[in-house]
Amino acid sequence: MADQALPPVLEKILATASEPDAVFSEILPVLGDILQCHRCFLYLRNPQTKMGKIAYCWLRSDQYPDVTDADWKKEPESLPQEDPLFAAALRAEDSIFVEDVETASPEVVNVDFERTNFGHRALIHAHLRQDGQLWAILQPCMFGQPRVWTDFDRSIVAQLEPKLAPLAVAYVKEAGV
Repeated sequence: MADQALPPVLEKILATASEPDAVFSEILPVLGDILQCHRCFLYLRNPQTKMGKIAYCWLRSDQYPDVTDADWKKEPESLPQEDPLFAAALRAEDSIFVEDVETASPEVVNVDFERTNFGHRALIHAHLRQDGQLWAILQPCMFGQPRVWTDFDRSIVAQLEPKLAPLAVAYVKEAGV
């Protein structure tokens, strides 16, 4: 995949907003539009305490579920066994692009877990890591239909990961969880 430049609107957000809250609040709707997805959320977590929450969730319309969490919660001990995507993120594997939850390999996706907790049909499970630790998961997704994620989509996500990871770390450390 040839690296394509980040769209100028994303570059501008990253260049002008320095606080994690400002960047995340501004970037999710823009990313949702660029990727033409239905929902885009950001799960933030502290890898030491295993406390996490979905702090940001952009929706294309109110017909899609808002999964924002009000409070930080302890991740269930069983989460890596229940959710192969989360287990892959913890193992510092590359981000995963699922074109169809319904037909994906069970080694990649637990269909029942995805249906129960998220309801989406296609998703990007982007792993925001720093120093080998998982600090956040960025998840653009589609409802009701499969989605082929293009080289352009993959390039955007790959370029955003290292730019958003330090902001995720700062956000979590500032929250003190």
